[in-house]
Amino acid sequence: MTGYAPSLFDLRFPEDADLRLERRYAAQFGDLLAGVDEAGRGPWAGPVVTAAVILDYDKVPQGLTDSKKLSEAKREELFPLICQSALVCAASASPATIDRRNIRGATLGAMVRAVRGLAVVPRYVVVDGRDIPSGLDIEAQALVKGDSRCLAVAAASIVAKVLRDRMMVRLDSHLPEYGFAQHKGYGVPAHQAALTEHGPSEHHRMSFKPVRLCSET
Repeated sequence: MTGYAPSLFDLRFPEDADLRLERRYAAQFGDLLAGVDEAGRGPWAGPVVTAAVILDYDKVPQGLTDSKKLSEAKREELFPLICQSALVCAASASPATIDRRNIRGATLGAMVRAVRGLAVVPRYVVVDGRDIPSGLDIEAQALVKGDSRCLAVAAASIVAKVLRDRMMVRLDSHLPEYGFAQHKGYGVPAHQAALTEHGPSEHHRMSFKPVRLCSET
């Protein structure tokens, strides 16, 4: 199912994550509630990365929240704690896949692969945003601002963000002229200037208008 209308059977999450409530929800599903999120839908270059996380609610790292509210140092601090205490799987979609399927389709496909890659099959999935990926085949709900409202989704947001940032830093070592380590592929002026000077690389998303226009000049 893609596109999403809330169901009467959806779990009701408050505006800010509530550990006690979420623990109670997870218990309804044998503690097999998974959170899913992505990083990198907006950049002009690099993959989109998704993650699925099943938390152990007795070992939730302190300070867990939406990755966008955390500094890079705090995300790096929380990342190993999440991986040590939770079930985690990540999946990505390349720029070529993004160009072929579009960013929404590529992201949703990677989310399905992240969930399917978990060591234990979840019984319920909370997906950040407005879409439930088709092919998930597990009871699920889409949750707008889920990375602030659900701790499992927050954990997934951190995992996806840290992994993608590390990918872009490694890519920068091969293509330093684009400055990927600094802007992670987002459309900042320095990235636009590099595109104008050097043209797109194979790691750019040619279906994104600023990259496509640059390749046509």
